[in-house]
Amino acid sequence: MTISEPKPLEEVLESIAAEKRVFLIGCTDCATVCQVGGEPQLQEWKKTLEEHGHEVTGYLLGEPGCHLLELRRQLRAHQEEVEAADGFLVFSCGTGTQVAVQALPGKSVHPATNTLFLGSVQRFGQFEEFCSACGECILDMTRGICPVTRCAKGLLNGPCGGTSAEGKCEVDPEVDCVWKLIYDQLTAAGAIERVKKMMKAKDNRRRPGRRILVKGGR
Repeated sequence: MTISEPKPLEEVLESIAAEKRVFLIGCTDCATVCQVGGEPQLQEWKKTLEEHGHEVTGYLLGEPGCHLLELRRQLRAHQEEVEAADGFLVFSCGTGTQVAVQALPGKSVHPATNTLFLGSVQRFGQFEEFCSACGECILDMTRGICPVTRCAKGLLNGPCGGTSAEGKCEVDPEVDCVWKLIYDQLTAAGAIERVKKMMKAKDNRRRPGRRILVKGGR
Protein backbone atom coordinates (compact mmCIF):
# COMPACT_ATOMS: atom_id res chain seq x y z
CA MET A 1 0.00 0.00 0.00
CA THR A 2 1.21 3.52 -0.83
CA ILE A 3 1.22 5.67 2.30
CA SER A 4 0.57 9.40 1.92
CA GLU A 5 -0.11 12.38 4.16
CA PRO A 6 -1.93 15.66 3.40
CA LYS A 7 0.10 18.65 2.33
CA PRO A 8 -0.21 21.68 4.64
CA LEU A 9 -3.19 23.85 3.81
CA GLU A 10 -0.94 26.85 3.13
CA GLU A 11 1.01 24.90 0.51
CA VAL A 12 -2.17 23.72 -1.22
CA LEU A 13 -3.63 27.22 -1.26
CA GLU A 14 -0.41 28.62 -2.70
CA SER A 15 -0.43 26.03 -5.50
CA ILE A 16 -3.96 27.02 -6.61
CA ALA A 17 -3.71 30.73 -5.84
CA ALA A 18 -4.35 31.65 -9.49
CA GLU A 19 -7.21 29.16 -9.90
CA LYS A 20 -10.59 30.24 -8.60
CA ARG A 21 -12.48 27.04 -9.52
CA VAL A 22 -11.06 23.63 -8.69
CA PHE A 23 -12.07 20.00 -9.08
CA LEU A 24 -10.99 17.38 -6.50
CA ILE A 25 -9.81 13.84 -7.28
CA GLY A 26 -9.47 11.23 -4.54
CA CYS A 27 -8.87 7.47 -4.55
CA THR A 28 -10.91 4.54 -3.27
CA ASP A 29 -7.84 2.50 -2.38
CA CYS A 30 -4.66 3.61 -0.58
CA ALA A 31 -5.67 7.25 -0.09
CA THR A 32 -8.98 6.22 1.44
CA VAL A 33 -7.29 3.82 3.88
CA CYS A 34 -4.73 6.50 4.79
CA GLN A 35 -7.59 8.96 5.33
CA VAL A 36 -6.14 11.52 2.93
CA GLY A 37 -8.31 11.12 -0.16
CA GLY A 38 -11.54 9.34 0.69
CA GLU A 39 -15.08 10.70 0.61
CA PRO A 40 -14.94 12.36 4.08
CA GLN A 41 -11.62 14.05 3.31
CA LEU A 42 -12.80 15.41 -0.05
CA GLN A 43 -15.93 16.82 1.56
CA GLU A 44 -13.85 18.44 4.30
CA TRP A 45 -11.42 19.91 1.77
CA LYS A 46 -14.34 21.21 -0.28
CA LYS A 47 -15.61 23.09 2.75
CA THR A 48 -12.15 24.41 3.63
CA LEU A 49 -11.37 25.58 0.10
CA GLU A 50 -14.71 27.34 -0.16
CA GLU A 51 -13.98 29.11 3.12
CA HIS A 52 -10.79 30.39 1.51
CA GLY A 53 -12.56 31.82 -1.53
CA HIS A 54 -12.35 28.95 -4.01
CA GLU A 55 -15.25 27.32 -5.80
CA VAL A 56 -15.19 23.52 -5.91
CA THR A 57 -16.90 22.52 -9.13
CA GLY A 58 -17.07 18.86 -8.10
CA TYR A 59 -15.11 15.82 -7.01
CA LEU A 60 -14.72 12.12 -7.67
CA LEU A 61 -13.04 9.10 -6.14
CA GLY A 62 -10.77 7.32 -8.60
CA GLU A 63 -11.41 3.57 -8.62
CA PRO A 64 -8.48 3.49 -8.13
CA GLY A 65 -6.80 6.83 -8.72
CA CYS A 66 -3.82 5.23 -10.48
CA HIS A 67 -5.90 3.51 -13.21
CA LEU A 68 -5.64 5.77 -16.26
CA LEU A 69 -8.48 4.38 -18.39
CA GLU A 70 -10.85 4.16 -15.43
CA LEU A 71 -10.05 7.72 -14.35
CA ARG A 72 -10.67 8.99 -17.88
CA ARG A 73 -14.04 7.21 -17.90
CA GLN A 74 -15.01 8.74 -14.56
CA LEU A 75 -13.93 12.22 -15.62
CA ARG A 76 -16.17 11.97 -18.69
CA ALA A 77 -19.08 11.35 -16.35
CA HIS A 78 -18.26 14.70 -14.68
CA GLN A 79 -17.62 16.56 -17.94
CA GLU A 80 -19.42 19.79 -17.04
CA GLU A 81 -17.75 20.01 -13.63
CA VAL A 82 -14.37 19.22 -15.17
CA GLU A 83 -14.73 21.83 -17.91
CA ALA A 84 -15.77 24.44 -15.36
CA ALA A 85 -12.58 23.95 -13.31
CA ASP A 86 -9.45 26.09 -13.65
CA GLY A 87 -7.35 23.52 -11.80
CA PHE A 88 -7.40 20.08 -10.24
CA LEU A 89 -6.28 18.89 -6.80
CA VAL A 90 -5.32 15.22 -6.50
CA PHE A 91 -5.67 13.56 -3.09
CA SER A 92 -3.84 10.31 -3.79
CA CYS A 93 -0.23 9.20 -4.19
CA GLY A 94 2.30 10.69 -6.59
CA THR A 95 1.37 8.06 -9.14
CA GLY A 96 -2.26 9.13 -8.92
CA THR A 97 -1.26 12.73 -9.55
CA GLN A 98 0.74 11.75 -12.63
CA VAL A 99 -2.15 9.64 -13.92
CA ALA A 100 -4.43 12.65 -13.50
CA VAL A 101 -1.97 14.72 -15.55
CA GLN A 102 -2.24 12.08 -18.31
CA ALA A 103 -6.02 12.01 -18.06
CA LEU A 104 -6.27 15.80 -18.16
CA PRO A 105 -3.85 16.95 -20.87
CA GLY A 106 -3.26 20.68 -20.87
CA LYS A 107 -4.96 21.11 -17.49
CA SER A 108 -3.39 22.47 -14.31
CA VAL A 109 -3.03 19.50 -11.91
CA HIS A 110 -1.67 19.78 -8.36
CA PRO A 111 -0.79 17.16 -5.72
CA ALA A 112 -2.57 17.68 -2.41
CA THR A 113 -0.59 14.98 -0.57
CA ASN A 114 2.99 13.95 0.06
CA THR A 115 3.76 10.32 -0.79
CA LEU A 116 5.79 8.78 2.05
CA PHE A 117 6.48 5.07 1.49
CA LEU A 118 5.18 1.62 0.61
CA GLY A 119 3.84 0.19 3.83
CA SER A 120 1.67 -2.26 5.64
CA VAL A 121 -1.46 -1.50 7.64
CA GLN A 122 -0.70 -2.54 11.21
CA ARG A 123 -4.10 -1.43 12.44
CA PHE A 124 -6.53 1.32 11.55
CA GLY A 125 -4.55 4.52 11.11
CA GLN A 126 -1.16 2.92 11.82
CA PHE A 127 1.25 2.12 8.99
CA GLU A 128 4.76 0.73 8.87
CA GLU A 129 7.26 0.90 6.03
CA PHE A 130 8.19 -2.60 4.87
CA CYS A 131 9.17 -2.30 1.20
CA SER A 132 11.39 -0.01 -0.89
CA ALA A 133 10.36 -1.45 -4.28
CA CYS A 134 14.01 -2.26 -4.98
CA GLY A 135 13.25 -4.61 -7.88
CA GLU A 136 15.24 -7.54 -6.45
CA CYS A 137 13.29 -9.14 -3.62
CA ILE A 138 15.34 -11.15 -1.10
CA LEU A 139 12.58 -11.94 1.40
CA ASP A 140 12.99 -15.66 0.78
CA MET A 141 16.58 -15.41 2.03
CA THR A 142 15.68 -13.39 5.11
CA ARG A 143 12.49 -15.17 6.17
CA GLY A 144 10.16 -12.37 5.15
CA ILE A 145 11.99 -9.41 6.73
CA CYS A 146 13.42 -6.75 4.39
CA PRO A 147 16.82 -5.38 5.47
CA VAL A 148 16.93 -2.98 2.54
CA THR A 149 14.02 -1.05 4.05
CA ARG A 150 14.05 -1.89 7.73
CA CYS A 151 17.78 -1.62 8.40
CA ALA A 152 18.70 2.03 8.96
CA LYS A 153 21.83 1.46 6.86
CA GLY A 154 20.18 -0.81 4.29
CA LEU A 155 22.73 -3.55 4.97
CA LEU A 156 22.42 -6.74 2.94
CA ASN A 157 24.91 -8.61 5.11
CA GLY A 158 24.44 -7.62 8.73
CA PRO A 159 24.39 -6.84 11.50
CA CYS A 160 26.72 -3.85 11.67
CA GLY A 161 29.21 -3.31 14.46
CA GLY A 162 26.95 -0.80 16.16
CA THR A 163 24.22 -3.22 17.21
CA SER A 164 23.79 -3.15 20.98
CA ALA A 165 24.07 -6.17 23.25
CA GLU A 166 20.30 -5.99 23.65
CA GLY A 167 19.83 -6.29 19.89
CA LYS A 168 18.88 -2.66 19.30
CA CYS A 169 19.74 -0.46 16.33
CA GLU A 170 22.72 1.88 16.56
CA VAL A 171 20.85 4.64 14.73
CA ASP A 172 17.68 4.38 16.83
CA PRO A 173 18.09 2.55 20.16
CA GLU A 174 14.30 2.23 20.44
CA VAL A 175 14.20 -0.01 17.35
CA ASP A 176 15.16 -3.67 17.17
CA CYS A 177 18.11 -4.42 14.91
CA VAL A 178 16.49 -5.92 11.83
CA TRP A 179 19.36 -8.35 11.39
CA LYS A 180 18.80 -9.62 14.92
CA LEU A 181 15.16 -10.21 13.95
CA ILE A 182 16.25 -12.00 10.78
CA TYR A 183 18.71 -14.14 12.75
CA ASP A 184 16.00 -15.11 15.26
CA GLN A 185 13.54 -15.96 12.46
CA LEU A 186 16.05 -18.12 10.60
CA THR A 187 17.19 -19.85 13.78
CA ALA A 188 13.62 -20.74 14.74
CA ALA A 189 13.04 -22.09 11.22
CA GLY A 190 16.25 -24.10 11.21
CA ALA A 191 17.47 -22.10 8.23
CA ILE A 192 20.38 -20.16 9.74
CA GLU A 193 22.64 -21.33 6.91
CA ARG A 194 21.01 -18.70 4.72
CA VAL A 195 22.79 -15.82 6.44
CA LYS A 196 26.14 -17.49 5.92
CA LYS A 197 25.80 -16.88 2.20
CA MET A 198 27.13 -13.47 1.19
CA MET A 199 24.45 -11.50 -0.63
CA LYS A 200 25.57 -9.49 -3.64
CA ALA A 201 25.12 -5.75 -3.82
CA LYS A 202 21.85 -4.60 -5.33
CA ASP A 203 21.69 -3.78 -9.01
CA ASN A 204 20.46 -0.22 -8.56
CA ARG A 205 19.76 0.08 -12.26
CA ARG A 206 16.53 -1.75 -11.43
CA ARG A 207 15.39 0.97 -9.03
CA PRO A 208 15.40 4.42 -10.61
CA GLY A 209 13.82 5.55 -13.84
CA ARG A 210 10.69 4.54 -15.69
CA ARG A 211 9.58 0.92 -15.38
CA ILE A 212 6.69 -0.63 -17.28
CA LEU A 213 5.32 -4.10 -16.55
CA VAL A 214 2.91 -5.49 -19.12
CA LYS A 215 1.04 -8.74 -18.47
CA GLY A 216 -1.10 -10.71 -20.87
CA GLY A 217 0.14 -8.81 -23.89
CA ARG A 218 -2.04 -5.75 -23.21
